[in-house]
Amino acid sequence: MYAVLVTGGKQYRVMQGETLRVELLDVEAGSEIKFDTVLMLGDGEGIKIGDALKGASVTATVVGHGRADKVRIVKFRRRKHHRKQMGHRQHYTEIQITGIAGGDNK
Repeated sequence: MYAVLVTGGKQYRVMQGETLRVELLDVEAGSEIKFDTVLMLGDGEGIKIGDALKGASVTATVVGHGRADKVRIVKFRRRKHHRKQMGHRQHYTEIQITGIAGGDNK
């Protein structure tokens, strides 16, 4: 069974036991978190979307927090004696999916 959930303005397709990095969440490492914004549930027979997902949720355990690799930003204008360099490291939360609960069956 898989689910499509929304967190941090992004959509993720997840399965039970999967580990992924999402935008930074204000949750301590080792605690459990529940995602209620599920867009789609799928299994071997078909998919559920819309009203069939009322009450659906995905639970996960927070593995830890960290910062991604540095992304280098270079702005350059030729012949203008202008060059600007910046760097950015995005914060993330690593979670492991522990369960997917289906919605109401209608």
